[in-house]
Amino acid sequence: MIMSRRLSRCFNVNDLRKAAKRRLPESLFAYIDGGSDDERTLRGNTSAFDQYDLLQRALVDVSTIDLSTTVLGQKIDWPVLCAPTGMTRMFHYQGEKAVAREAALSGTFYSLSTLATTSIEAVGAETNGPKMFQVYVHKDRELSREFVQRAKTSGFDALCLTVDLPAHGNRERDLRTGMTLPPKLTLKSMLDVLIHPAWMYRYLTSDPIVLANVEHKISEGTGETSNLLKYVANQFDPTVSWKDAEWLMSEWGGPFALKGIMSVDDAKKAVEIGASAIIISNHGGRQLDSSPAPFDVLPEIVDAVGGQIEIILDGGIRRGTHVLKAMALGATACMIGRPYLYGLAAGGQPGVARALDLLRSEIVLDMKLMGCRYLSEVTPACLRKR
Repeated sequence: MIMSRRLSRCFNVNDLRKAAKRRLPESLFAYIDGGSDDERTLRGNTSAFDQYDLLQRALVDVSTIDLSTTVLGQKIDWPVLCAPTGMTRMFHYQGEKAVAREAALSGTFYSLSTLATTSIEAVGAETNGPKMFQVYVHKDRELSREFVQRAKTSGFDALCLTVDLPAHGNRERDLRTGMTLPPKLTLKSMLDVLIHPAWMYRYLTSDPIVLANVEHKISEGTGETSNLLKYVANQFDPTVSWKDAEWLMSEWGGPFALKGIMSVDDAKKAVEIGASAIIISNHGGRQLDSSPAPFDVLPEIVDAVGGQIEIILDGGIRRGTHVLKAMALGATACMIGRPYLYGLAAGGQPGVARALDLLRSEIVLDMKLMGCRYLSEVTPACLRKR
């Protein structure tokens, strides 16, 4: 797609963040950008990477760089997956379809959230690229079995269970802005959207925003306005256990990931039950504030289960150097959410393309400067701890 002048002036993820902030109403940008409590963990997710420096090797032929790897049974062109993010059409009318299409063009996984605003079937029909469906277990347990069958029928390649949301984090930005799903146009919010006419036009002229995968059974968040805190309290099952994870994995019968693993004990348990991968994640700093950064716990988890299970690092990645530091410490791959959402909000599918292209180009350049031609050459020897 042709890139707009606005996007061409975005030279990194933070530039895309600024562009997204200009184009979105305050409540929607705050939802993408915010964390829980004092947002200490949110900030720490990125700053954690600063504790390591990357080392260079000289006089290496780096005319060809190969970023390809295999994750969850799928060969991908580079080691960055698109994380599941809820309610994506609130940020741009093209929503999940735009991200799924661009992930496929980029040669990597797209992950669809249970709380997506586009259905499993619609995303399955949109792209033949690698796809993963992410499950939140609702109190209506039959929904989980239904999700599995729908994902199978729609050609998804992997299933992911998010395990770090037994209750909704204290996301104070959302409380202050009054963010709801679907967005509710109050007097206060009307004043905000009026200064974002492009977003308002698309909101009023596009299909209604619904929770497309659950709307046939749950009116809350679709026909009935709610907020995420209330939705989680009313609909999510806080009793979910390791037995439920095993049951879901057996129902699926294919590559299976657990997202939200942050301890060695839980990583070992994931190996015991036979999961294909763990995703080290603190939900982007949106759940337990003062939890460590995923990058902080990566080395101890790699020491405990490396080689026994795929390890995907999710959280705080804003630069190609962050990806390479995670890979050097033993991650199989990395996962991003906010970077592509900033791109989507800034410019639809071309904005997603810009976000992915920037990160991928940085990784290629950084590998050349490090003297690494293949991901297998990105090892602890490439790092120096400060």
